[in-house]
Amino acid sequence: MTIEDSKILNQYKRLVPFLGELLGTGCEILLHDVSDPYHSTIAIANGFHSGRKIGSPLTDFGLNVLHQGTYENCDYISNYSGSGKGKHFVSSTFFIKNENKLIGMLCINRDISTVLELENIFASLKSKYNLENTSAEINESLDSPVPEMIRDVISKAIRDMGVLPDHMQINERIALIQSLKKQQILGIKGAVAETARQLGISVPTVYRYMKKGT
Repeated sequence: MTIEDSKILNQYKRLVPFLGELLGTGCEILLHDVSDPYHSTIAIANGFHSGRKIGSPLTDFGLNVLHQGTYENCDYISNYSGSGKGKHFVSSTFFIKNENKLIGMLCINRDISTVLELENIFASLKSKYNLENTSAEINESLDSPVPEMIRDVISKAIRDMGVLPDHMQINERIALIQSLKKQQILGIKGAVAETARQLGISVPTVYRYMKKGT
């Protein structure tokens, strides 16, 4: 390794702890010096995932990159599968070059073992409750139809009075509200406000008219 190569890699060294903290403990970050493939690891964060440490060698993937010259036509490879210590990873590698010469690799391995376990649990639950073949053609709304029912009942009561709300006398409004009260409509949430809206009066007025019969 040349002095210039060493300077470049030292700049990347500072990224390793930063990325380890930024991405969290679910990610392993490694910096490799490819001039010494069998002792390539020069910086690492969250190495407990693979059990590697400073001085650990390149993986089979890293050695293949060197031998096949994969780095020559691209700057990185992202989101490929990896495994180790019984865990499953999604991995990405950035190729560090000095001009066209590969001098290092910055690798990020994301542990997706828990994600895969959850996927298996969800798949098992879907199978258990027969949710895999639900119909997409039928879509039932489970929202309560009460608000619409309230509007219809109040509108019908007003029509039955035979007088438009704007032309109702006070005694007619009181009679209407007392009728709705006897039907227990006004005890339903939102009914008083809807009655006030349709009659063009205030909510306190509705409550006052409700008390007229008591």
